[in-house]
Amino acid sequence: QVQLVESGGGLVQAGGSLRLSCAASGSRFSNIRMGWYRQTPGKQRELVATITSGGSINYADSVKGRFTISRDNAKNTVYLQMNSLKPEDTAVYYCNAVSVSFSSYWGQGTQVTVSA
Repeated sequence: QVQLVESGGGLVQAGGSLRLSCAASGSRFSNIRMGWYRQTPGKQRELVATITSGGSINYADSVKGRFTISRDNAKNTVYLQMNSLKPEDTAVYYCNAVSVSFSSYWGQGTQVTVSA
């Protein structure tokens, strides 16, 4: 079992920045693939970024060059630094963990709202 707690969402003007954090517990964090996804009403949840236990990173095209995912294995935490935010980045952001047994876990979500 993996428990995930997100923080850092909020309201920001277009062009601004936010940093999301996701603290994990309940499993060996360094072996877990972590990721951020987002969802808007009426749409499917979509990938934002993932980072493997080995540090390999993948970004959605829509956030490349603006968002940075990172992890601190000592703190069992994954971060999403979001710069140059756009109104279309408005969504509920979810932290995801995939264990070595390929079980998938989700956080409760944190709202990010970008005003024009």
